[in-house]
Amino acid sequence: MNETEGLRLRRVQRPQVITDELPEHRNKGSGTYSGKVFQVTLLSLGGFLLLPLLVIILIIESPIHPEVFSLKEPPLMKGCWEPNLKLREAERLFEDQITGPESIVNIGDVFYAGTADGKIVKLIGRRIHTVTRLGKLPCGSREEESSCGRPLGIRVGPNGTLFVADAYLGLFQVNPTTGEATQLVSGGQVVAGRKLSFINDVAVTQDGKKIYFTDSSSRWQRRDYMHLIMEATADGRVLEYDTESRELTVLMENLRFPNGIQLLPDEESVLVAETTMARIRRVHVAGLNKGGMDTFIDNLPGFPDNIRPSSTGGYWVAMSSVRPNPGFSMLDFLSQRPWIKKFIFKLFSQEVLMKFVPRYSLVAELHDGGICTRSFHDPNGLVAAYVSEVHEHKGSLYLGSFRSPYIAKLDLSKV
Repeated sequence: MNETEGLRLRRVQRPQVITDELPEHRNKGSGTYSGKVFQVTLLSLGGFLLLPLLVIILIIESPIHPEVFSLKEPPLMKGCWEPNLKLREAERLFEDQITGPESIVNIGDVFYAGTADGKIVKLIGRRIHTVTRLGKLPCGSREEESSCGRPLGIRVGPNGTLFVADAYLGLFQVNPTTGEATQLVSGGQVVAGRKLSFINDVAVTQDGKKIYFTDSSSRWQRRDYMHLIMEATADGRVLEYDTESRELTVLMENLRFPNGIQLLPDEESVLVAETTMARIRRVHVAGLNKGGMDTFIDNLPGFPDNIRPSSTGGYWVAMSSVRPNPGFSMLDFLSQRPWIKKFIFKLFSQEVLMKFVPRYSLVAELHDGGICTRSFHDPNGLVAAYVSEVHEHKGSLYLGSFRSPYIAKLDLSKV
């Protein structure tokens, strides 16, 4: 091989190196173009799928028709309302043996409660006995609740009889020994043009002649209580049943979720928790002011449930959800934005929404004038969740719950 041929070979090899790089540049350009096509295709597909969904959301009728209402700015959680962990000193009784003991009473050292499976149970020591079942089996599902029954408020009347408010089936008198149940008021009946759809709590005079109870809504049943809260329907009532004449009378109406009810000592008025409005009303049921109503306490830091007497002459109020200040209250925020409520209920069921409601158990003792004297808290409901009632007995508080599988007991000497 001579020198000229060697040069020719080297010249031939150089262009080969250059041509090896050219396909790489061409592939980069091709990859960029393919990526853009993929992005456009993906966006088009996303729009194709989302557009019908948006149309469906707009077309679907919301199950609720919320009303605009106003709540005052929540009170600062200081002073009597200062957060603490005192409820976490409670112990759980009958855990996983009882579900949803909404309301509790005692005759001596024997306790009675209504449960989520439609039963009235007797609690003696560590044992649970069924007194009676107000509805019929099967029980356990949302669809079966109306026939199974859901006992809520319970009271002890004269001669040791029990008076029970069942959300669906009505008002009952129960013999705690024999289990015999007598229906006094049937649920679902129309009274003064409105149906008794959600019978909630009950109070009885000392002589047993008058029974007062709340009907939380004529539109919504207990199983749809989140719909009632979010819609803020003002169709709740307080009624009176005369056990002698069997006459049923509407005493007050147009309340937003009337819940717990408690007779005052003079038996001329009752305290009524108006849950949606975060306040407690006083309804005059006898005397010169009969038919009137005023406010016992307004702008509570939580949404009140049942009201029961305390040993110091005050009243225990249970709240399972609070309006934190400082903090953010979703229900306060939504009260002025009904369109957001409608949208939420188009997308989510009540069961799903409950998972987004922050748990915070708060029980407070209130005295005349709505003065708070002490409060016990369990942020996040770690020990006592979904509290519905506070029943005081022999220096301890027994906490009912509308969905927890236990009763919580708090020894007051420890707090």
